[in-house]
Amino acid sequence: MEEKKIRIALTKGRLEKKTLTLLEQAGYDVHELRENTRRLIFSLPGSNVELVLAKAADVITYVEHGACDMGVVGKDTIMEQGGSYYEVMDLGFGRCRFALAGKTGQDFYQGYHTRKIATKYPNVAKSYFSSRQMDVQTIKIEGSVELTPLLGLADAIVDIVETGSTLRENGLCVYEDIAPVSARLIVNIASMKMKQELVQPILRQLQEQLEDERGK
Repeated sequence: MEEKKIRIALTKGRLEKKTLTLLEQAGYDVHELRENTRRLIFSLPGSNVELVLAKAADVITYVEHGACDMGVVGKDTIMEQGGSYYEVMDLGFGRCRFALAGKTGQDFYQGYHTRKIATKYPNVAKSYFSSRQMDVQTIKIEGSVELTPLLGLADAIVDIVETGSTLRENGLCVYEDIAPVSARLIVNIASMKMKQELVQPILRQLQEQLEDERGK
């Protein structure tokens, strides 16, 4: 019966592979997901767990609205999208950071004009500058945000930074770190209560596996 299943939404791509490794180490059979397939829903053999592959923003939507009980998604998506759910665990992989960056050698805070900030994450940018009591104009960019300072469209960017090599190659540098980012486990509010006997064992298994990894 459906209520005896726990459905977990995974972010497709790099986080998906890391999550599958974690689940495998915790004792789940994920071999079907390792194969090249266009399927999006998988029942894990010998368990009551069903995995759903989705885009990051959709993972939050599915968990928030109860289509999935749990989800694995980056903190960047959580910070940008918000929503109502429990963020229960830092899974420790997919580590990077939000940063404010711009042209090397420029003083971002010099002068009194309203700064233009280009970003794929306007809510994160607005929240950051609001906390600093600064008014900025945000410009939503879907592609290579690093272009915008070079073309004079923006004074700086707010973006995800991992190594900083892309910034350096384009004559940019990090001005300030904003927040650390990593993969997080989220749980639907109703599922945490109504399916507690199914949710809690999974949380324990994953937590124990993470602790084992950290102890190595």
